[in-house]
Amino acid sequence: MTRRATIAGTGSALPSRRVTNDELAQTVDTSDEWIVERTGIRARHIAGEGETTATLATEAAQKALDAAGMNAGEIDLIVLATATPDQTFPATATKVQHALGIRDCVAFDVAAVCSGFLYALSVAESMIRGGGSTNALVIGAETFSRILDWEDRATCVLFGDGAGAVVLTAEEGAGRATDRGVLSTALHADGRHNQLLYVDGGPSTTGTVGKLRMKGSEVFRHAVTNLATVLEEAIGKAGLTVSDVDWVVPHQANRRILDATARKLGLSPDRVIITVDEHANTSAASVPLALDVAVRDGRIKRGDLLVLEAMGGGFTWGAAVARY
Repeated sequence: MTRRATIAGTGSALPSRRVTNDELAQTVDTSDEWIVERTGIRARHIAGEGETTATLATEAAQKALDAAGMNAGEIDLIVLATATPDQTFPATATKVQHALGIRDCVAFDVAAVCSGFLYALSVAESMIRGGGSTNALVIGAETFSRILDWEDRATCVLFGDGAGAVVLTAEEGAGRATDRGVLSTALHADGRHNQLLYVDGGPSTTGTVGKLRMKGSEVFRHAVTNLATVLEEAIGKAGLTVSDVDWVVPHQANRRILDATARKLGLSPDRVIITVDEHANTSAASVPLALDVAVRDGRIKRGDLLVLEAMGGGFTWGAAVARY
């Protein structure tokens, strides 16, 4: 028998304010046609007063708990992926813990930018598989609008705010690819590419939060190659092939990246979950947000084989194979 981390429930949260491309074009030198053609994005949600990474994460987590039919007191681990924490410290995960009314559990943040949810999922899965946790909340939550340069039209149109969460719970499996739960993960990082996607500030360097900077064409080139490679790696580690996959749930950065990655793998676009048009790039939140959307609209069903993938600043990238 093999102890598996199974997905018991999913949840997500978006700020109340939805901003269309046309609305952005009123203050930024851009247009709906320009943004849609290059990215596939039509709208994004922007956090307002009182909406923070922690509040969005808490809402998504509670919805995931409700979907799992569990109460917060059953959670013994919270791993929260974010590049935009409420404070430098303590971890935003502890704010979520308190907001959910959990008196004591392991709670910490993971910082791997857009790949953060995959990193957090891998950490939580390892702790469950090793017996260190039984019920875990894995959350990706961001308020990227707070680190955008709203005068840089090449970047400010790409991002949005939101949160997504899953409840992982321990179940015994047979140790085969037919098991429910996380079957494999693959994670990578290459710090040589720091200057292609980064924030130009930090506590130990400038003493400021800083703003996001990106060389889009270079990021695109690395993304297509790295994502296709890591997808194949994770699928192979699970003892499966691309033809076994029911759904790919990718990081929602750019529609052209999603389409190019699918072509590179020979995947039908119909098997790729797309939410970038409505959410834009929500960094660590994008994969669990897309997952929750597809679970709730009925596309993803119990027993389906999923591949989750993402790449972000660092560079970091990763993928996970899970049977829902």
